[in-house]
Parts: sequence; structure tokens; C-alpha cells
Amino acid sequence: MVEQFLRTLMRTTDVAVTGLFSPAAVAAVGLADLYARLPLRIGLGLGSGVIALSSQDTGADATANRDEAITQAILLGAVAGIPFVLFGYGLGRWAIAVLGAESEVARMGGLYLAIIFATTPARHIALVAARSIQGAGDTRTPMYVNGVSNALNIVGTVVLGLGLGPAPTLEIVGVGIATAVGNVFSAVALSAAIYGAWTPAGFVRPTEWTITRQLLAISAPRIVEGLVTTVLEFPFNSILLFFGTEVNAAYQIGRRVYQQLTGPLSRGYRTGTSIVVGQTLGEGDPAGARYNGWAAAALGVATVGSLGAVLFVGAEWFVSFFTDDPATRGYAAAFAAAYAVAAPVTVLYVVLAGALTSGSDTTTPFIGRITGMFFGMVGVSYVFGIRLGYGLPAVYASIVVYYLWATIYVVVGFYRGGWIERTQSMMDERGSTPGED
Repeated sequence: MVEQFLRTLMRTTDVAVTGLFSPAAVAAVGLADLYARLPLRIGLGLGSGVIALSSQDTGADATANRDEAITQAILLGAVAGIPFVLFGYGLGRWAIAVLGAESEVARMGGLYLAIIFATTPARHIALVAARSIQGAGDTRTPMYVNGVSNALNIVGTVVLGLGLGPAPTLEIVGVGIATAVGNVFSAVALSAAIYGAWTPAGFVRPTEWTITRQLLAISAPRIVEGLVTTVLEFPFNSILLFFGTEVNAAYQIGRRVYQQLTGPLSRGYRTGTSIVVGQTLGEGDPAGARYNGWAAAALGVATVGSLGAVLFVGAEWFVSFFTDDPATRGYAAAFAAAYAVAAPVTVLYVVLAGALTSGSDTTTPFIGRITGMFFGMVGVSYVFGIRLGYGLPAVYASIVVYYLWATIYVVVGFYRGGWIERTQSMMDERGSTPGED
């Protein structure tokens, strides 16, 4: 949770600093962030696969298989980042303009996108390495490394963005450079931690195709889920731009406030649940794994739900830190309130999706999230907001509908328990079941 708080604080600082420039700058970073989520989803997808195998094999004491999965996942992540480097360099500005952004927003967003995409391989390595170490039971090393990385990022954003001291005032370019430096630092430090003796994990020469196949089988639905949801963000942001640049900027701010307040807990619970459930499955205790998943979900609803109530009451006060534009501030408070209403069901989805992932089931969260986003978020906002003329209230409601449906689908999938049999079958196949040679 500490690690996620610092990472979210870094992104919040980006939005806050760019908010000092103009609403157009906030919109530029927000639109560029849509594309930045594409490589992020690949890294998180591979991370989901490796944390499942790493936690299961740690629980089963199959360390050779664990290190094989870790090595393969990191190599796959590095290679998968190369196309994004080329995209950012050649098509960055066009990518922002095609969403319907104004020329100045497209110019700033294109510059920012080119800079952060240049370090996509490093970002993938950092994401996968962190999940690898966490799956082995060490959540402190990623926290230390990413804490330093995010601190460098935050300081760099403020100094380079605002031109403090002898530094030049680079504005949005400075924000991008700070992010790039943080990505490279995390990748190098976490790789060194795995290579050395700081963590239980280690590198080996990859030779096992069974592990490669299982890693991709678990990661693929998570990657596709992330990519499709990111793609669906594009029409949703176009709908927001239909109502004006200020509305789009307000969405970025309202969403960022919600993520800063509740995201660290939700993501921390997801990671912790993945580790505990995965290791319990590896030890051969499916009943304990099921109990741990429900217990973590209950804890998440109680804590994050309470924070959602705080956000709902203080929405206007929270968003006032990000903009002094009256129109943007009003819209942002409404978006923050919508996310606050959805907070209890959102954390329930996140935690149980983490439990299912460690149980080698990434398909159920994939279906729940994609259908919820397509029919709930995009469908409701377009049909009711634009076609039927209900306007922004329909857009706010679409956020709640999206997460409510996704949560219902995941709760049913976790309750049915097919993920337990799937995990046992995959452990048998790769020779990680306790008692096997």
C-alpha cells in the first residue's frame, strides 16, 4: 500500500503541476495517459501471470520453476516494450490529435507521449520484476525501490516542470522527463535486487516451454483486458470532449483524486491477496485460499468504502487542489463523487480479481470488466448522455453502472470456485505440486 501510495502520489503530482499551466495541459497529459496505459496493461498483464506462478511455486517450495517464470516474464516484458518506443517517436502528436483534441493539446500531448514511451521497456521490466519479488513473499524491496523512484519522479516533475532554482522551465516536457528517469531507475534497481541476494527470487537460463505457455495463458486475458479497456477509454474520452475540454480535464482530475485517496489501498489489497491466496494454493489448502479471498474482500469494502464516503462529502474541497478554474472544478467534483459512490463495489472487484488471478483465472475478471465498461461506461454515457440528451448526469451514472456489473460477475466467478481446479491442474503439469519430484 505504501508503494502504491507513492506511485499514485507521483501521478497526482503530474496532474497538479500541469494544472498550474492550463486546462489544456491537464487534458494533454490525460489524453497521452490513455496511450501510456497500453504498455502499462502489458506490463501488468505479465505481472499478473508471474505473481500467480511465483506465489504458487513459493508456497510449494518449487523455487526452480519460480525463478524460471520470473526470468521469462522479465525478458518478455522488455521485448514487448520496443514497439511503443517507435510509436511514441513517430506518431505521438497524431495519436493525440486523432481523438479530437485542439492543436495545442495535441502538440503538448505528443511531446509528453514520445518522452514516456521511450522508456517503455524499462517500465515493463520494473512492473514484472516487482510482481515477481512480491510473489516470492518480499513486498518490502519493491516498496523501497519504487519509493525512491517515485520520489525522484515527484522532485523532477516539480523542479523541471516549474523551473525551480537553476533548472529550466520545461513545463510538460519536464514532467515527461521526470517520469522517464523514474522508470529507468526502477528497472535497473529491481533487476539488480533479483540478480543479487536481496530477494528470495533469482534469474536462471530459461529452458522450460511449459512454464512459458502457462505464463502466457494466465497473462494473455489480463493483457487483453487491459488493452481493450484502454481502447474503450478512447470513445469515452471523445464523449467527454464532446462536452468540452474543461469536462475532459475535470474527469482526469476527479479520477485522479479518487485514485490517490483509495487506489493505494485497493491495489495493495489486490497484491496482498494474490500473494496469500497463491501461496495457500501452492501449499495445497484450497479452503484456506477461498477464506483468505473473502476475508480480504471484506476488509477492502470496510476500509475503502469508508474512504469513498469521505471523498463524496469533501469532493469539492479535494478537487480544489488541482484547478482554480470554476467550471473545471465543478465538473471535477461531480466526477469524484461518482467514483466515491462506486468505491465499495470497485474494491470488491479489485480484490477478488486479484484472488482469481493467483488462482490462474484471469478470464473471469476480463469478461466482467470488458462487458461492464462497454455496456455500462461507454454505452450508458453515449446513449443516455448524448443520444437521449441527459447530458453529464448520465456520464456520472455510467461510472457506477460499470463497476457494479463487473463486481457482480467476479463475485459469482469466485464463489463457483473453478479457479481452484485450474490451479491444481497447472501445478501438476509443471511439476510444482507438493510431494512431486
